[in-house]
Amino acid sequence: MGAVVERPQAPARHRLDVGAYYRMAEAGILTHPQRVELIDGDIFDMNPIGSPHAAVTRRLEQQFARAVADGIVLVSVQNPLSLDAYNEPQPDFVALPPRPDAYAASHPGAADALLLIEVSDSSLDHDRKTKLPVYATFGVPEVWIVDLSGCAVEVYRDPKEGRYASSQRMTQGSLTPIRIPEVTIAIATLLP
Repeated sequence: MGAVVERPQAPARHRLDVGAYYRMAEAGILTHPQRVELIDGDIFDMNPIGSPHAAVTRRLEQQFARAVADGIVLVSVQNPLSLDAYNEPQPDFVALPPRPDAYAASHPGAADALLLIEVSDSSLDHDRKTKLPVYATFGVPEVWIVDLSGCAVEVYRDPKEGRYASSQRMTQGSLTPIRIPEVTIAIATLLP
């Protein structure tokens, strides 16, 4: 009788969890100025933030300043959103319900996000095809993608089964987040 030959297995993807991701950062493997985020167990390098991108983020902070001052929302700019063991993206802007600890005990999660905004220049395809389905899967109720190159704001609402049931692309007018009716933003203020 011949020896049993083991059949080699196909290569398998090794997904990193959030714990390994943080250990890599602590070990100096993931260092600034390299900005990264964890999506479905994969580490993605984030592009440097250009001036137009930064300007839109600052304008968003201005637009939400009154709601922050009135204690209606807390804003989180380019900070982690903890979704599960394999997903910790860093959206450009998230409006959150205020908490006395300002989320010091843990990063906010999808259930905390009242509105999530991604500002896209070179990352538009990644934001639409990679990040948006993740946000929908975890139930982020409303996502806006500010398309700087296309001079438009894409609005996604009503997450169902990994997709958004409602979407529209706007180039003019104003927007009011569903869960923050106290804030109305002119689309022109978000476009170059």
